[in-house]
Amino acid sequence: MRILRNYILKECFGPFAISISVLTSVFLLGYLPQLANKVINKGVSLVVISKIFFYYIPILLGYTLPVACLVTVILTFGRLSAENEILAMRASGVYLRRLLTPLFVVGVALSLLVHILNDRVIPAAYDAQTRILQETGSQNPSALLEAGSFINAFDKYIVFIYRIDNDRLYGVRIYQPQPNKATRTIIAQEGEFVKVPHQDKLMLKLINGTSDEPDLKNPNNFYKLNFQQSFITMDLSKKRSKTDKKPKAMTLKELDQKIDELRSLFIDPSPLVTEYHRRLAWSLTPLLFILLGFPFAVITHRRARSANILLAVLFAAPYYLLSLACQGLASQNIMNPAFTMWIPNIIGGVIVFFLNWKLCVS
Repeated sequence: MRILRNYILKECFGPFAISISVLTSVFLLGYLPQLANKVINKGVSLVVISKIFFYYIPILLGYTLPVACLVTVILTFGRLSAENEILAMRASGVYLRRLLTPLFVVGVALSLLVHILNDRVIPAAYDAQTRILQETGSQNPSALLEAGSFINAFDKYIVFIYRIDNDRLYGVRIYQPQPNKATRTIIAQEGEFVKVPHQDKLMLKLINGTSDEPDLKNPNNFYKLNFQQSFITMDLSKKRSKTDKKPKAMTLKELDQKIDELRSLFIDPSPLVTEYHRRLAWSLTPLLFILLGFPFAVITHRRARSANILLAVLFAAPYYLLSLACQGLASQNIMNPAFTMWIPNIIGGVIVFFLNWKLCVS
């Protein structure tokens, strides 16, 4: 059995190395337009962009490594099945569950590796990218903004933005914590930052929203005020002395601490809870994808070998699309983040169990 195990792992090594190299290169090419936007529209130099590009490589591994596992299993066992090696193994008394055992062990090891990437390596890479941008001294303040982040760089305000399109902001949340009082909240559908000339300040124009306004009779209470346009002036002098890490740059422990901090200020931490559980759920993708690809690969016929890569894409794409949909619902607290981000894993786990159980007992 040791000889068979080593043979299978050796056959997987080549496709894995090729798959992860090709996938990472393709994703890097897809990232180039975003980098070009920073150069053209946000005044970031090519030297800085080169550094950002370098730090983007470990970030991509969190995506490409699980997909490479799926491609590897489908290619390797698809070839073994098409060339009747799987049939020969079964005829020799080797059960398919024995072939699955070394794959399960490798899947667990790779899942632990992805967990370390999600918890330590990728946040450190994001943090390095952010620091590089901060050191550019760009005149466009939007270069420091990122959708899905609680921005604590402005005096008195905490800002959260769901989406940024060029300099246009969508889904703006502004929180103004006040000592011994409830946190004032301003919500706007759209907004945009305007630099105040010769001052270290920003004017934030908000469009179509509601704001909490103090009740004159009872200042501790607020009433909702609807507005079509509203302007808030934010002080940037605090930005250079202290800038909180963005959620993607936080470790799991830092995310947990930030969640507790926001809850103490009565601020909805759903985006951070979503990010926390997304990382935990995505850490299991190597094991999930390996166990998902195995049953399909071993029943591959010779005429279907050319469709192996397409099968890998068809398996991985629904998982990530469903995960992104769940992320959108969870970050806005439409559904419970702690449960919603595990839905793709639960569905995938049920499918994996059914397919492998049916295959191994047949």
